[in-house]
Amino acid sequence: MIKLYGCGSPNVRKVVIMLEELGLDYETSFVGVMNGAQFQPSFLALNPLGRVPVLVDPDGPAGEPIFESGAILIYLAEAYGRQDLLPAAGRERYAVMKWLMLQMANIGPIFGQHNHFIITPEHASSYAGRRYREQATRLYRFLDQRLAEVPWLAGGDYSIADIATYPWALYVERHGLKWDDLPNLRTWRDRIEARPALGPVDATMQRFVADDMKDVSNATPESFNRFFWREGDEGPEVDLTPMIAEHIKSR
Repeated sequence: MIKLYGCGSPNVRKVVIMLEELGLDYETSFVGVMNGAQFQPSFLALNPLGRVPVLVDPDGPAGEPIFESGAILIYLAEAYGRQDLLPAAGRERYAVMKWLMLQMANIGPIFGQHNHFIITPEHASSYAGRRYREQATRLYRFLDQRLAEVPWLAGGDYSIADIATYPWALYVERHGLKWDDLPNLRTWRDRIEARPALGPVDATMQRFVADDMKDVSNATPESFNRFFWREGDEGPEVDLTPMIAEHIKSR
């Protein structure tokens, strides 16, 4: 059976959506990233970078664990013959890949860094904090403009580009914006959430988030610093536990 290693993150959510769209049987394994579970040798054997998600498909063609959420989406679409979600060739395929890479190279990294400065508010007004806030706002508006022209990001059909972007777009209000100001993005969101496959996704993600909350409650300042890849006294002097817990609940 397919096994998905993850936690309550947007990158894990996109893989859960894909698995449900494909109707595949799978099991999940929680990785407590706030307490360093991703750095254990058993997990590093799956992903040497120590990040989630990781997909293990023992009966699939990959022959080894797959990490990086975009790569997992491509793998699942191709391994299980879903050319409706990722066309096999031609203009339609390139359109999907283009918008998928926009999410991987821009939306995910920019929104993720914006989240970092929300969690550490004493740095939010810094140059870096302002930059990520402005760039995130620009990307939200760019998506809204695109979706004023087409129903789905790659054009006329729902694809892995939409699956990849949707979990990150849910941060609109957390990022200080209003859905009313992004009407096309909101319509796109509602259209995705009306898909039958989205029904089971929330239950799976709620289990991950519940485990995240337990993980945060047991975290130490040292484990927070390791999670944020900081050394020594680079981290903030405030207690991050309540802020991270609130951030997790808002996913």
